Amino acid sequence: MHGSEFSQNAARFEADHTNPYEPELGSLPDRSVDTSDVEELKTGTTTIGLTTADGVVMVTDKRASLGNMVSSKTAQKVEEVHPSGALTIAGSVSAAQSLIQTLEIETNLYETRRGEDMSMEALSTLTSNLLRSGAFLIVVPVLGGVDDEGGHIYSYDALGGVTEETYSVSGSGSQFALGVLEQDYHEDMSQDEARDVAVRALKSAVERDTASGNGMWLAEIDDEGVEISDYEDYDEAL
Repeated sequence: MHGSEFSQNAARFEADHTNPYEPELGSLPDRSVDTSDVEELKTGTTTIGLTTADGVVMVTDKRASLGNMVSSKTAQKVEEVHPSGALTIAGSVSAAQSLIQTLEIETNLYETRRGEDMSMEALSTLTSNLLRSGAFLIVVPVLGGVDDEGGHIYSYDALGGVTEETYSVSGSGSQFALGVLEQDYHEDMSQDEARDVAVRALKSAVERDTASGNGMWLAEIDDEGVEISDYEDYDEAL
């Protein structure tokens, strides 16, 4: 019987062999990340988004850091990704740039195919799904935009979890900015009032967070579109 088909089948039932009648699930890919590699990808920043009675105001600093070194003093951390929407970035620069490009392409395709702009809810879901895919490691964005329902701010974690907020922050200076926002923000404020609060929150962050600084990017969004400006002096925007 040795070597026969019966003996070969019987051997498969031994403890060190897989049952031929059990499903084969295979093995999951190894997605472990070396923490030292993650630390190298991290960049400090402060980004802030607020909803207003008329739209959305978003501000970010301009400093990009790599460890203890300032790698750029002019990094643009808020970009238009939709005719009436913008995204701030915190985290891995290359992954964030790729995320922005992907969102721009997808919103353009949506408009071409359907003849209308993507809603903010759909854009927020798309952003969440892209982050969940794992292709944009260590990116923590804030999405802001305006549609028929008014202004929206969406807050994300690095794994794609999303919540809609009246205001949100991201980056290493978040805790310092939140103190100002908690005290001074209210939902019915105008664009000018929101700009004042956002700038003061950013100034508070750059005073205490060494990874934030070197000026400011300001994005103002309403039903007419997105306007992005940069300032060397924070008070110039007030």
